[in-house]
Formats: sequence, structure tokens, C-alpha cells
Amino acid sequence: MSIIYTLANQKGGVGKTTTAINLSAFLAQLGQRVLIVDLDPQANATSCLGVDKNSVKGGTYEVIIGSAPASAFVLYHSGFKLSLLPSSAALAGAEVELVALPERESLLRKALLPIKERYDYIMIDCPPSLGLLTLNGLVAAQNGVLIPVQCEYLALEGIGHLTQTLTRIRSGLFPGLRIRGVVLTMYDTRTKLSHDVVEEVRRHFPNQVFQTVVPRSIRLAEAPSFGQPISAFAPESVGAQTYSALARELLEGDGIHFDTQ
Repeated sequence: MSIIYTLANQKGGVGKTTTAINLSAFLAQLGQRVLIVDLDPQANATSCLGVDKNSVKGGTYEVIIGSAPASAFVLYHSGFKLSLLPSSAALAGAEVELVALPERESLLRKALLPIKERYDYIMIDCPPSLGLLTLNGLVAAQNGVLIPVQCEYLALEGIGHLTQTLTRIRSGLFPGLRIRGVVLTMYDTRTKLSHDVVEEVRRHFPNQVFQTVVPRSIRLAEAPSFGQPISAFAPESVGAQTYSALARELLEGDGIHFDTQ
């Protein structure tokens, strides 16, 4: 059975795409067949994997509006062992077009049905908003939502709005929607603030926060400009070690056995 997670947080700059790309890359290294779905019109996940978003001939936009099947646009990177359903600037207009379509909140979920069993994991990277695109991502989150939260002031403010949205979705569109886990990012070991935010988030989400905490890292910040996940760009770095540990923690929590070598 394919596992589908959606990464969401309407607050920008929290490490959402960084987590989507690097967590996926290490899941692939651990033997999982992984598809990343770039649902953000900014196409950052697409660019982070070295794909020129301006040269993309089709992707999530065409898939969501139903003009082509997802299988027509999935790209595979043999070096990273990752598959990608790319985004492009055309996706920016989808919010307006979706309003007029029937069952508009469920279009992505239906579009992924024909291909989902080809993959062990599908990771959906949402835009930093709570619009119709993110709503599609959340309704497609068959196994839950991963919420990246930066270890900074007001970190919980954005989560409050997101959890309210999740509650509304559960009450109507998708009663089984759950939070799979909160990923703490941008942790600065030098500051008491980061430590305090970690403690506060753990109190707010008991038993839902991953033990692995992602630190601030120059290498993690540099990797996207080279179109590589951290596993390829700086495999010995602290950032790489952290996302490797997060991938292992996720697999263990999902009850999936993997090669520990």
C-alpha cells in the first residue's frame, strides 16, 4: 500500500520544501519508491531537484484540471532515485479555475489514484497558504499531514490556523485526516529561544512531534541552488545526518523495515 503524506504550513520560510525534498531523498536511499508532488506555483521543489520550471511541459496544473493523467508528466531522476510530478507557473491560475469545477477539493486525490501503487511514498509539497491548492493537498493526504515548524518566535501562531483548517476538513471532506507528525526545523543550539519553542511545541502536540530536530545549516540552505538534495550535495553534513535520521524515524513509525547499513 502506498503511503501519502502532505507537507503543509501556510507560514512561509519554515523549511517545508527543504523537508519534502530531503526527507524524500533519504527515504529513497533506504529503498523506498518515492514520488514528490510539487503543488506550489513557485515550483521550489521542482527547482530543488535541478528541473528548470520554465521548461516544464506539464505537471500538477494539467493533472489537477484533468487535461492529462499524472503518469504523462512524472519525471524520474536516476541519481537521486526520486520521481517528481513538477509544478510550473501555470499552476498559479489553478486557484481561480478550480472554483468552478465539481468536487474541486478532491481533484488531486482522484488524479493520483491511477499511479499511487507504483510508489511506496508520495510526498505532496503544498504552497504557503490555505487556498484551494493546499486544500487539495490535504484531502489527498491519505496517511496524514507532516507539519514543519521553525524553532522561532510565533511558531505556534501559524499552526493554530492550520489545525483549524484540518478540523473543518475532517468535519466534511475527509473525516480520516490526521496529523502524522510535527517536524521541528531551523533549530539553533546557541539560543534559549529555540529550546523554549521545542518545549512549547511538544506541549502543544503531545506524542505528535518527531524526536529528530532539524538544525540551522548553511549546507541545507546552499543545496537548492545546486539543484540537489542534501544527500547528494553534502552527504557528510549535519543536515544530511539529520534528515537521514528523520527518514529512519518516519519508516520505523510506519512499521516499515529497511536496510540499516
